[in-house]
Amino acid sequence: MLTSTAVAAYIDELLDTAGTPDYPHALNGLQLENRSLVRGIAAAVDFSTRAVQGAIESGANFLIVHHGMFWGGLTPLSGPLYRILRTVIENDIAVYSSHLPLDRHPTFGNNVLLAAELGLTPTGLFAQFQDIFIGVRGESDIDTISLIESAQNFAKSYGEIRTSAIPAGHQTRQWAICTGAGASAETLSEASAAGIDTLIVGEGPHWTAIHAEEHGLAIIYAGHYATETVGVRALAQHLAEKHKLPWSFVSAPTGL
Repeated sequence: MLTSTAVAAYIDELLDTAGTPDYPHALNGLQLENRSLVRGIAAAVDFSTRAVQGAIESGANFLIVHHGMFWGGLTPLSGPLYRILRTVIENDIAVYSSHLPLDRHPTFGNNVLLAAELGLTPTGLFAQFQDIFIGVRGESDIDTISLIESAQNFAKSYGEIRTSAIPAGHQTRQWAICTGAGASAETLSEASAAGIDTLIVGEGPHWTAIHAEEHGLAIIYAGHYATETVGVRALAQHLAEKHKLPWSFVSAPTGL
């Protein structure tokens, strides 16, 4: 008898949910319990109407998301929020969310899996948050344009990537990855201190591209959504294989 609470407990232990700090509204773990036994698993990047409808259409009643139900903080259960919650409850779907625990995991994490998608092998950690590291870093000897092409091929189903100004002949020898909103004052400072010449992120503020140009740093903005599809997919597949259940990924790109 596989309940949503049993699946959630397993994921919590697997991802070290309790030992991973995060933003207050992430609320990692089982965000909504259900009554029925788990019969199928769906994965999506964001908790949204599209994600819920995709889970329903696939017959899944356990939905794993990276960005959960409470990103906006406390808000009245009315309007669109009421409608989506009513749909979830009426269809008896459990919702499990994992943000930084999934980003940083050495097997199922967004960062290590994105590195693999790009043909890169991590040799260290990157992007410190409190007492943990979210991202990964490593060494290579690759033309940066080739790396950009690999990122474009990866993200082509989810939207176009952007890059900072790339100096002619730029070679990637020290790279780092921080998926999602990975270009920030903190990661740029850490990259500079670590001698990183190429930073791969989901997205970042406009000023980060100017900073990169001035400091000879190449930044590949491969898409917030795209770079965070890999973790939920891998986790859902793992659970499905472990429990011999069907699973699906609900594609709901934002264009960002």
